[in-house]
Amino acid sequence: MLQTDPCILLIFGASGDLTQRKLVPAMYEMHVMGQLHPATVVLGTARREKTDDAWRDELKPWVAKSARGFDEAKWNEFAKRIFYIAGDGTKAEFYQPLDARLSALAKEHGTRGNLLIFLSVAETLYEPIVEQIDAAGLVVEGKRWCSIDPSAKSWQRIIVEKPFGRDSATAISLNRTLGRAFEEESIYRIDHYLGKELVQSLLVLRFGNSIFEPLWNCQYIDHVQITAAETVSVGQRTAFYDATGAIRDMIQSHLFQILAFVAMEPPSLYTPENVRAEKIKIIDAISIPEGDEVARHCALGQFAADSTEGAYDKLVGVAPGSTTETYAAIKVHFDNWRWAGTPFYIRSGKKLATKRTEVVVQFKPPAANLFRKVPGFGGETPNRLVIEVAPRERLQLRFEVKVPGFGLRGANVDMELDYADHFKAEPIEAYGPLIVDAMRGDQTLFKHRIEVEGAWNAVMPFLDQRSAMARSTIHANYACGSWGPASADELLGRDGRAWRNEA
Repeated sequence: MLQTDPCILLIFGASGDLTQRKLVPAMYEMHVMGQLHPATVVLGTARREKTDDAWRDELKPWVAKSARGFDEAKWNEFAKRIFYIAGDGTKAEFYQPLDARLSALAKEHGTRGNLLIFLSVAETLYEPIVEQIDAAGLVVEGKRWCSIDPSAKSWQRIIVEKPFGRDSATAISLNRTLGRAFEEESIYRIDHYLGKELVQSLLVLRFGNSIFEPLWNCQYIDHVQITAAETVSVGQRTAFYDATGAIRDMIQSHLFQILAFVAMEPPSLYTPENVRAEKIKIIDAISIPEGDEVARHCALGQFAADSTEGAYDKLVGVAPGSTTETYAAIKVHFDNWRWAGTPFYIRSGKKLATKRTEVVVQFKPPAANLFRKVPGFGGETPNRLVIEVAPRERLQLRFEVKVPGFGLRGANVDMELDYADHFKAEPIEAYGPLIVDAMRGDQTLFKHRIEVEGAWNAVMPFLDQRSAMARSTIHANYACGSWGPASADELLGRDGRAWRNEA
């Protein structure tokens, strides 16, 4: 087992929902699994005044609710690693007391001056906080608290939570601000979807099995569907969601990460540099539609009223006449040899028929259907691979067989691997392994600056004025509990294809 370096995990936004529900429970799980160096500590910061013990007491019920196998004794052991300091990370005057607290913790616990910063705050605070971190000298080796042991080589890294910008311009600006304070090798742009088992398994499935990779191209694959469907509404986050929408919230970030793993070329070796280089190349290969193509390459929608609430554009907190999408489906083509002519359909939405995140790889039919006049054959294309990421973790491969009995009659059957059933293990909170990777200096599952900017370039036609035609009929254009607007079915129907909408 590779153990992490000792460090201080400094969380900006300690009072936030992400910290309480995900980050600290994930660190507790890593503690229980022995993945953290014994000297590593967590220091949370937010504006509200509170003591170390008060913050620990606040966190305990969240950890008990969210973490796997909560154990009182193990929590008490882990809680000794948790500390708190009040302050405003956007103000210069906060950094002198922060500097003193970091110095004291480093000396007391022996963290060797290593510092991992996690920005779990509103995106508008990213740049002001990074600028103050830079001005305070927290990322310069040998500065004050880092020089407790002058012989020890220390590192300072930063994890930036999504959304990484709101568009191409803001992503570039944030990258420049980060680049002035940190080297690229110290910047970890996190997307927790890359911490999910089935997403990582995509690489093993493709490149660890000789039966798949030779078929993984436009010659044998008809199309690919990537779905992230939710049954919930926008809840109390209407103002946030109205400024975000499904494309920014899900497609540009989470689903493009899955897209990259499905479509990328094989890296020469499983190393951070090689994996990230291939992701950059495949995102850069996305064909960007222009003019009338934009409306024909997407379907946008807002949910209608149901018995629980009104239509999206009538909710409190939503701007009058808002055209923010609660559902989006886009068609992606790649300008490369592997995927020439093979479309990728990506969709995500709120208040849909079921909760599901999955990849569907639909293979082409046999070149010559010799069973075309035999009952049971010639219907649905038989070969299909489904990788379900959530809520279940499973692989399902469909193929054609002969039905037992006299005569020749065909049927589709599914061969399935259920991860929980087979491996007898509960899923680990995705943030835990990713934060541990950052402590180890492993950037394999984190996004590079060029990849982030390329992803924004690819979705901008569906967000800016070029999407006006697609948004003109967006209001209440799909029923709650359905699979989205009729235009989403038409998006595939024009190509002679259909979504996999099975329950």
